[in-house]
Amino acid sequence: MKLFLNEPFASRWAGRDPFAEAFAITGDTYRDMGDRRTTRFAFDGGAYFVKTHAGVGVGEILKNLLYLRIPVLGAENEYRAIARLKALGVDTMTAVAFGRRGWNPADEQSFLITRALEPTEPLDEYCNPAVLAAMGVAERRALVTRLAHISRTLHDNGVNHRDYYLCHFLLDTSPEYAAVPVSARPIYVIDLHRVQIRRRTPRRWRHKDLAALYYSARRVGFDRRDLCCFIRAYKQQPLRRALDQGANFWRSVEREAERLYDKGVRKGYHQ
Repeated sequence: MKLFLNEPFASRWAGRDPFAEAFAITGDTYRDMGDRRTTRFAFDGGAYFVKTHAGVGVGEILKNLLYLRIPVLGAENEYRAIARLKALGVDTMTAVAFGRRGWNPADEQSFLITRALEPTEPLDEYCNPAVLAAMGVAERRALVTRLAHISRTLHDNGVNHRDYYLCHFLLDTSPEYAAVPVSARPIYVIDLHRVQIRRRTPRRWRHKDLAALYYSARRVGFDRRDLCCFIRAYKQQPLRRALDQGANFWRSVEREAERLYDKGVRKGYHQ
């Protein structure tokens, strides 16, 4: 068994079964996948999110292995990912409680509690063509450069997200930042339960992350000039050199983004 409790949970749950307490939490349910549930709740004057994992079952494990995917078995992967991003200086959630128990991966229990990041707004909701135009070229490029820096920091340090869409970048909209440019505000990377951590990020996983990011960025109004700005910042090279050395890679990223867009149209996610 693994257990980490910070305040106020360490004191309030003293002498109790923390797993029973975590699984009994009620509040606003944001996602319920049967074996995995995400709930926002209030506790001791603060706002938090709890993710509970009740075990994925043997069938789900075998299905993932059949497709050569590493199954996400519980909350520990996200707990480790939060620690890794914080060590890299990337803004993300703050874990205040975590637990895992059970020897069988198919039915282990785990939970993760993080502080609610509020007030924030996902970048895919904050950004639209009108907002991007109002930013002006300099600020728009600064925001793109910021996203490129976050992406490079993750990928160069062996981290890939696997759901790397703008909806998983939360912009801090606290009143104290009202007069601060968007590019200079905290931007939190969230939804880390599928993150992979290695010594080095393979090319295919960089590709998947970047294609997902470009797809979601195009949907809200970013364009090819923004892509060029992103490439310069991500590669930390003049654009011509970056394209000379990786033209096939970036063309492939763009094609994959177009495929994701077409898939979204077919499934009715957007027009």
